Amino acid sequence: MPDKPPAENDIKDVQLLITAEEAYPAMERAFLGAKKEVWASFRVFDLSTRLRSKEARAFGTTWFDLIVHVLKRGVALNFALADFDPILAPELHCASWRSRRAFVAAREIAGPDTRLNVINATHSARVGLLPRLLLWPWLVRELARQARSLNAQPSDKRARTRECSPGLRRWLYELPGGTLKSRKWPPPPLVPGTHHQKMAVFDRQLLCIGGLDVDERRYDDKDHRRRRDETWHDVQLMCRGDVAQEAQQHLESFLPSVAGASEPPSCRLLKRTLSRRRRMQLPFLGPRPLVRELANAHESLISEAKHLIYLETQFFRDTNTARALARAASARPDLRLVVVLPGAPEDVAFLGNTSADARFGEYLQAKCVDMVSHAFGDRAIFCSPVRPLPAHGIGRDTLCGSPLIYVHAKVSIADDCKAIVSSANLNGRSLFWDTEAGIVLNRKEHVKKLRQRVFRHWLWSEAGEPHYTTMTAQQTWKELIHANAEAAPKDRNGFLVPYDPKPARAFGRPLPGVPNAMV
Repeated sequence: MPDKPPAENDIKDVQLLITAEEAYPAMERAFLGAKKEVWASFRVFDLSTRLRSKEARAFGTTWFDLIVHVLKRGVALNFALADFDPILAPELHCASWRSRRAFVAAREIAGPDTRLNVINATHSARVGLLPRLLLWPWLVRELARQARSLNAQPSDKRARTRECSPGLRRWLYELPGGTLKSRKWPPPPLVPGTHHQKMAVFDRQLLCIGGLDVDERRYDDKDHRRRRDETWHDVQLMCRGDVAQEAQQHLESFLPSVAGASEPPSCRLLKRTLSRRRRMQLPFLGPRPLVRELANAHESLISEAKHLIYLETQFFRDTNTARALARAASARPDLRLVVVLPGAPEDVAFLGNTSADARFGEYLQAKCVDMVSHAFGDRAIFCSPVRPLPAHGIGRDTLCGSPLIYVHAKVSIADDCKAIVSSANLNGRSLFWDTEAGIVLNRKEHVKKLRQRVFRHWLWSEAGEPHYTTMTAQQTWKELIHANAEAAPKDRNGFLVPYDPKPARAFGRPLPGVPNAMV
């Protein structure tokens, strides 16, 4: 059954923030406006990130200065910083603990009576013993590689890295003279899941939620004028109402819920993905799904759409979502689809990653795109944004002769009846394994406003009404992106060109026995 229309106080004062150019100043002002407390959970929150708002820059130049100021005012800060497997993601693990050290330093400067609770939150799930034994030769090589990398660093830098990598220290030992060696046994207890949500609640009244973390890499302006490996398109929402209270309850409960110490509270407005450690984990690679509200919300959105489904996502790899879209295409001949994706994954496009998991992700995305394209035919388009400049080179960081704009947003819209803004990509990891959070907008005025603003961001200022109307948008966008593909970069209208699935098909490889949710 369709969700009931929300009451007046459920979700109100909705503010859409597109890219960090809009979101970071709004977040800074929300921290400055907090009177009693802030609860937050982010995948990345780097206090060296520069402040962007005039109000915040009155107190310093970075988020470190802002946090010191907020603590001095007596506001209690409660932060859950996502922590990561120290062997599978050593750089992210180290960055998480560096962020913690920065928060602790801010508390020391702010004074002894300040209230700060910061947790490096590692997901409770672990890879089972059987897969770890199968991976053991690779793990030995990876630990040896990390030891060599640390040994190549100057001693002071090596000491700092080890100090901020507590999960790695137990797997390395020091020889006389300071050289590090890796332990070969036992196989490390690998962590397959992460807390991927990006949200904060201010004084239990104002909610900030969406896909955006806080660091310099995530900053971009609405015109995407940064170089290709620094572009970052994201969407965040600010809102009030009962949903903020549900988000507060979630932030206070998700860690014990995931750890198995308590059951997650019931939520009507906030939508989540939660998983936990399996009781019998011996043969399993991943956690046991616990709450799949965001997956259900997307299934509901797809089933209710009559004319147009619009999706923005960093990854389109979940075959369940692809099948739901294919079924909808067959059942409703008038239904059309627009998908906005990055031209390639960030690590593939900008870092040249050729690992097995990167290839598996591209294999799944090519499979999902092909499945949906076959079902919809010419009623579906897949688009990617590029900068209106000629590119030098022909690698995965370019498309139609222009540099990519990297899409990280997670937005799904059905007509003007329902929209989802969350931290969850359309992949199995976000919909079944990682901790994710988002909200569903059901009120027509909210959905229509969001859809038109999102559309306007990609289109050009003179775009006509057919580009914005649900009945005609897919066809006019289709004509637009193909015209842009043929035009010189400076002569294009808007940012969008056709997404090209051929490189993903050529690069992708299946990984038999590995669950799709791994990537």
